[in-house]
Amino acid sequence: MTNATSIRALVIDDEPLAREMIREMLAAHPEAEIIGECASGREAVEAIKALSPDLIFLDIQMPELGGFEILESLKDGEAPYIIFATAYDQYAVRAFEVHALDYLLKPFDRERFETAWQRAKSRMAEDRLNQRDQHILTLLEELKAGPRYLERLVVKTEGRVFFLDVNDIHCIEAEGNYIRVYNGQKTYLLRETISGLESQLNPKVFLRIHRSSIVRIDKIRELQPWFHGEYHVIMENGKQLTLSRNYRSNLQGAVGKAL
Repeated sequence: MTNATSIRALVIDDEPLAREMIREMLAAHPEAEIIGECASGREAVEAIKALSPDLIFLDIQMPELGGFEILESLKDGEAPYIIFATAYDQYAVRAFEVHALDYLLKPFDRERFETAWQRAKSRMAEDRLNQRDQHILTLLEELKAGPRYLERLVVKTEGRVFFLDVNDIHCIEAEGNYIRVYNGQKTYLLRETISGLESQLNPKVFLRIHRSSIVRIDKIRELQPWFHGEYHVIMENGKQLTLSRNYRSNLQGAVGKAL
């Protein structure tokens, strides 16, 4: 729907007088927006697919395609809410089998129309509320599942833009207000701070080992003891970095061993 109150309606009937009567009765409801009228079944199918109405007033016996044939031609998710308006009472049971909101038997008066209209409004409002509640529940489930971490970096180089999967990153080094990202033997310079990027990466996968460097833990090939409790960190791509004393506990926690 276009907003919380509007109901976009499509009137489908091969009789001009019948369409005019429904149009006049809808005019009393400011929330109703008539987005079209159809005089044949094939025209109705095209209009439903093109306009995506919220509600259709649907006759049953029409040229080319009848009301039920119109509904059968629609794919799942294309069918709007339905109020049948017909002169034939023998189709009532089948109408409710296709989940019609109401069945107006011609000739119907304004009072009967109002009953159908209010029923449609109530049903749509209830469904919108249920959808909103489901959306809230989905968001809560996502929050309970934990934060989402960065999966790709946008890289601009040599006049082109592409996405770099973070799983392909070996390590990252700070260069002022930029970072240099190592993807195997390739490197890319991005305008980003190392602290800003660190907050977006999964800490179980990427580890800060120095104020100016981050490594992907499973890309570490070797640790070599150095002076004053520091280590040289040798990556799979041959890149050598320093594990400073201030960040040594980070790596110890990740590998589960004292260094």
